[in-house]
Amino acid sequence: MLAATRKFALGAAVTALAVGLAGCSGPDGSGAGADPEPRQGFPGANRGAAAPQSPVRLIGDGSTAFTGAQPGLPRPKRLKPGQKPPQFVVFSWDGAGEDPQKLFSHFREVGRKYDIAMTYFLSGVYLLPEERSTMYDPPQHSAGRSDIGFNDIQGVRDTVRELRGAWLEGNEIGTHFNGHFCGPDGGVGTWSVEEWESEISQAKSFVKNWRTNADLATEQPLPFDYEKELIGARTPCLEGRKNFMEAASGLGFRYDASGSGKQVWPGKEHGLWDLSLQMVPVPGRAFETLSADYNFMVNQSKVTQGDPNMFQYWGDQMRDGLIKAFDRAYEGNRAPLIIGNHFESWNGGAYMRAVEETIATVCVQRDVKCVSFRQLVDWLDAQDPELLAKLRTLGVGEPPAEGWEALTASRPAGPSSSDADQVRGRGWAERGRDAGPMDVGPAAPAAGSVAASVTPRS
Repeated sequence: MLAATRKFALGAAVTALAVGLAGCSGPDGSGAGADPEPRQGFPGANRGAAAPQSPVRLIGDGSTAFTGAQPGLPRPKRLKPGQKPPQFVVFSWDGAGEDPQKLFSHFREVGRKYDIAMTYFLSGVYLLPEERSTMYDPPQHSAGRSDIGFNDIQGVRDTVRELRGAWLEGNEIGTHFNGHFCGPDGGVGTWSVEEWESEISQAKSFVKNWRTNADLATEQPLPFDYEKELIGARTPCLEGRKNFMEAASGLGFRYDASGSGKQVWPGKEHGLWDLSLQMVPVPGRAFETLSADYNFMVNQSKVTQGDPNMFQYWGDQMRDGLIKAFDRAYEGNRAPLIIGNHFESWNGGAYMRAVEETIATVCVQRDVKCVSFRQLVDWLDAQDPELLAKLRTLGVGEPPAEGWEALTASRPAGPSSSDADQVRGRGWAERGRDAGPMDVGPAAPAAGSVAASVTPRS
């Protein structure tokens, strides 16, 4: 199974807690081992997710398929003059795959419970069986090499099941690429633009051909065209970002989530939205760290399984740090909060508990939108560029000096809201919350701290 093939190494760069490497994929997660019974429509559609309305049309060997617009994808609208932006929160998962811990299926269940969307960054080799490993030809490494191993047939089947259900529930499937190579010896930070293009092509290929590669021709296809679905990524160890963005900008990507930054409104680099991880408080400590489970782990225990007597405290510390980061944005500049995670049981699952409790605390609050990266960039692309420029002038936790109405008033009104006030399917007119400036409808066309740098690793 997948868990048995994963490999993890901290490396010497953890010294002084100033620099962290990356870890990979939480505690034992509960969750169904199979999708709920199929609904009428696309086979395997999950209970609670609207089935695609278009006929299923297989692509290539049938690993993927055209099934129409993604169910429940919100339709973005411009802010009205004088309107306060919603508070966006993105929960994302690096190296997403289903293994015996069942954390992928568990957090799908969490997403359904709180009616939210998340981004799952798939590692392509999790759809490639070990016996076919030489099909992967990584840049600067021999064919069949991967620092996170490969999968087995059951692991491929389980991962595809979760990817299928996740997409039908409105979540995004991004990429964490393939072999997860880090560091100076052939790591992704040393790759050229052309080598990144090869890695991206192979990551797509493993998704588009998993039925053939794993001899699973009778399994249901993934219900999307990955060439169109794939619009964003996070690089292994947050390395190689510059050349990756240069490669991705010519391949239809719309955002990158590989950087490290502050809780401010994003801009663009190389034509891609910069949706970096952010520095967030570490309660009880005099520094901040990146908004990822691995960074908290490195700063707390330095190893994946530290003192069991500290597990509760460490999980609470991450949860409280994320909530503090949320509060200062929610009451301040309303910058999107970006959070990165892995399906790993580090420190007894402390960080999986922290993430779930953070979701339960922040995603139920008024005017809060817990969304995927795709949904966030759809909203950003729909806004007046002059307004976004004004938002970027606000510092961390800084509200507009003269209030939101003054900051956003001097703009032409956006499209009429009359056509978007109907909430259909699964979306953001949450229980007890305003639907706000993004309602649910048919999918829109694509349009001085000491810190540990964390790079999610799978």
